[in-house]
Amino acid sequence: MAHFFVFMGCSDVDLAERISALISPSLEALGYELVRAMVQGRQNLTLQIMAERRDRQPMSVEDCAEISRALSALLDVEDPIAGAYTLEVSSPGIDRPLTRPADYERFAGFDARLEAARPVDGRKRFRGKLLGLDPGGAVRLLTDDGEVAVPMTEVKSAKLILTDELIAHTTNQ
Repeated sequence: MAHFFVFMGCSDVDLAERISALISPSLEALGYELVRAMVQGRQNLTLQIMAERRDRQPMSVEDCAEISRALSALLDVEDPIAGAYTLEVSSPGIDRPLTRPADYERFAGFDARLEAARPVDGRKRFRGKLLGLDPGGAVRLLTDDGEVAVPMTEVKSAKLILTDELIAHTTNQ
């Protein structure tokens, strides 16, 4: 979870969005997709870049090193963060965060945990089977209490829950 602060006149979320827009074309040219960019910390800043291969093959250490070299050069030139920071490149992992509309469709049928920015049906936290998106773009989950739809604009965080079914799916790709 990101720690919010104001930096150079913008929040870390705004900065992460600017960095995402800056690095996405380079990642795509290398054959990767950006899953998430996040700025963390106050004193010792960390820029976390989470990416996956466009061919959906597992990420290797070499993939992360290639991304790190390419993005380090780009970030040095563009300099979106004033001062020192640590660049951290990783894969999303099996119990990955769900950050893009396509993620909710791609992982429909698997268990997920979702937190809304504001209460939906009196709750902010949900756990259940991911059903994808409704026609209006809301994330659908089948919980123990029934189906719920959380508008994408209200999703604060979402991630897959590690289950035997998810592990089997991931290892069989």
